[in-house]
Amino acid sequence: MPAGVSSVEVDPKQNKVTVSGQVEAPEVVKRLRRRAGKKAEPWPYVPYEVVPHPYAPGAYDKKAPPGYVRNVLDDPDKAPLVRASSMEERYTAAFSDENPNSCAVM
Repeated sequence: MPAGVSSVEVDPKQNKVTVSGQVEAPEVVKRLRRRAGKKAEPWPYVPYEVVPHPYAPGAYDKKAPPGYVRNVLDDPDKAPLVRASSMEERYTAAFSDENPNSCAVM
């Protein structure tokens, strides 16, 4: 193992290799491409708890494994609806069923 790598897990079912440790992602991808001779890219999905609005267009992906959505937080142009401003958060919380002090519009 290269310096900084603490563990490597291979998941052939998802065609995924997980490398843990103190290493740079581009360096790992380059080394995987060279060693395996196959296409390698960073895993494009993150757990849906990480994204503020996981079912917004651009984040939700039908091809993603269960519990995962596309990682759109790195690129602000990909999915602007995923990142709600604090004002938008306050408006949605004002009419939320989970808020006991919320408003009701009839």
